[in-house]
Amino acid sequence: MNEYQDFNWATPNPANGESGRGLAEGIIALIKGVDHIHQICDLGCGNGYLAGRLAAVGYSVTGVDASPTGVRIAHENYPNVNFLCAPIDVHLPAVLKQPKVDLVISSDVIEHLYRPSDLLESAAAFLDPGGHLLICTPYHGYLKNLALSVTGRMDAHFTALWDGGHIKFFSVKTLSELVAAHGFTDLRFSYYGRAPYLWKNMICHARKGS
Repeated sequence: MNEYQDFNWATPNPANGESGRGLAEGIIALIKGVDHIHQICDLGCGNGYLAGRLAAVGYSVTGVDASPTGVRIAHENYPNVNFLCAPIDVHLPAVLKQPKVDLVISSDVIEHLYRPSDLLESAAAFLDPGGHLLICTPYHGYLKNLALSVTGRMDAHFTALWDGGHIKFFSVKTLSELVAAHGFTDLRFSYYGRAPYLWKNMICHARKGS
């Protein structure tokens, strides 16, 4: 069973302020560029900010999060989204009895999971073959880690001195291997924030195989 941190959400605003707002705008722009997307499931929706934004531009959205606090804030602020409080694991679609969706999105969630495969297995169960997956997570790569090291920021970036936080650190290679291992194909990556190869986030777009 996944462990999670029940963040003390105080507002329906993006968790990372203006950076989170900009990332949400980039994700929405990516989704708008994909044809035949109507039904979306947001796995790890937190306080519902991204799910609410997607619903506001016309998508039918279900948001799922294990945090009772986040889901309560989401319900209060985004009544046009169906929010559900449940852990993300392979049994989730059967437990929720949700119909298939066209797209599963998960933003800044997989890096918090002890077993990231739970997210991929759950996403695959929500999708028919050809369905779309978008996973956003902080970017890690050789040049970025080198820059952290030479500027003395490695300990601060990978700190183990706070409760919760990131426990997995993905590169394009490792996230690609994980996504492909769960039957997803046609992987493409987009990036957000900072300079090339020092990006803040990466977004993997893939499709469920047959």
